[in-house]
Amino acid sequence: MSNGVAQNGHSNVRPNDVGILGMEVYFPLRYVDQAELEQFDGVSAGKYTIGLGQSKMSFTDDREDIASFCMTAVQNFMEKYNIAYEDIGRLEVGTETVVDKSKSTKSVLMQLFAESGNFHVEGIDTTNACYGGTSALFNAVHWVESSHWDGRLALVVAADIAVYAKGNARPSGGAGAVVMLVGPNAPVVFETGLRSTYMQHLYDFYKPDLSSEFPEVDGPLSVVSYVRSVDQCYQDFLKKVEKVDGVAHASLDNAGDYFVFHSPYTKQVAKGLARMGYMDFLRQPDAPEYVGLQNYRDVPYEQSLTTKEIERAFVAQTKPVMASKVNPSLMAARDIGNSYCASLYFGLASLLCAVPSEELQGRRVVCFSYGSGSAASMFALRVKGSVAPLAERLQLRERLEKRTKVSPEDFDQLMSLREKTHQLRDYQPTGSLDNLFPGTYYLANVDTKFRRDYQRTPLN
Repeated sequence: MSNGVAQNGHSNVRPNDVGILGMEVYFPLRYVDQAELEQFDGVSAGKYTIGLGQSKMSFTDDREDIASFCMTAVQNFMEKYNIAYEDIGRLEVGTETVVDKSKSTKSVLMQLFAESGNFHVEGIDTTNACYGGTSALFNAVHWVESSHWDGRLALVVAADIAVYAKGNARPSGGAGAVVMLVGPNAPVVFETGLRSTYMQHLYDFYKPDLSSEFPEVDGPLSVVSYVRSVDQCYQDFLKKVEKVDGVAHASLDNAGDYFVFHSPYTKQVAKGLARMGYMDFLRQPDAPEYVGLQNYRDVPYEQSLTTKEIERAFVAQTKPVMASKVNPSLMAARDIGNSYCASLYFGLASLLCAVPSEELQGRRVVCFSYGSGSAASMFALRVKGSVAPLAERLQLRERLEKRTKVSPEDFDQLMSLREKTHQLRDYQPTGSLDNLFPGTYYLANVDTKFRRDYQRTPLN
């Protein structure tokens, strides 16, 4: 291959070290500052910045939708890595941002393949709140590892535009897309035997009103569901670590070198890690590091999920782990906000950009994915090769700093514009093209039959 990416190329030979060969991210040019948004909304100082742990929030106007996000991310990826479209045999999209109840976002992306003549591309969209990107990634890995693999590579796109009605939930929005190239002989490998999953039926966050972008949200239930899913996945994951690694007592100390979480907001990540610390405590309550915490050993489980005293105690107890093993993955989460399906993978991209490649060699990265409704998985990646080329292409911090800050007043008006124009036909978007990064696909027109036409801004 012209890009130099190692590839097996023979479907009758089982691939080794299947994982992530490359990554690209996309987020809009504009953001709103969360401290300024606090003042505009008339809430107490620190409600969004300290209470949610957020700094900035990405957003877009009526010029972009989920298909344009994904096209921008994929095309930028292919150009940066110099990969030919004919070398892609599977394309999976994970998103909950829906503009059509039938036509998949993946099918829209196929127009990027037209010039190459490659229409033989498996895969389709996967949807379940913020979990769709993980399911899409698993599907791609399974395909490469299967007897149906034809030697080509797989692309996974995890993307969403998270918008909320005006009010307390709006600051937990965000927008972005992540593209991952999956194949053999990867520098970031999926570890065999280290995956746990927990799923249940509940209405914590859902989108039954197809006339609106806004979800129905039961905030307290969603928080409980997230931490319950952490508990269940983590306990099962530890048992598998003990089996795979041959250790007697797996814990935060030895189960992983880094932890990456789905981040609806970064304070929720700290709460998730605290639950993992609490699960460690319940497994070995008499360990010396838990002196002073014995009052919590007999608290009924259901009660523990909503006991703030337990939360505070174990947020404090896991603070060193948070600093060393989690914080390196939160760069994008703080500065972009919640990108739903892309959130976890923005965390992985942040980690690869924050920690030098040589320090990551041989390290295990434990990932926790959660989607409301609900679906959750915990799985392990192992860094087996240089990830410096990935970090160099991502340039995440540098790109975040090139964005444009928008006032809360303008942000509010643009959110109203999105709300008013959602699902309109015979409509030409009004957003200025000056508010797009070079090389961004945008929505040019929606005709009388809802058919969408996209164009791309110049690269220079």
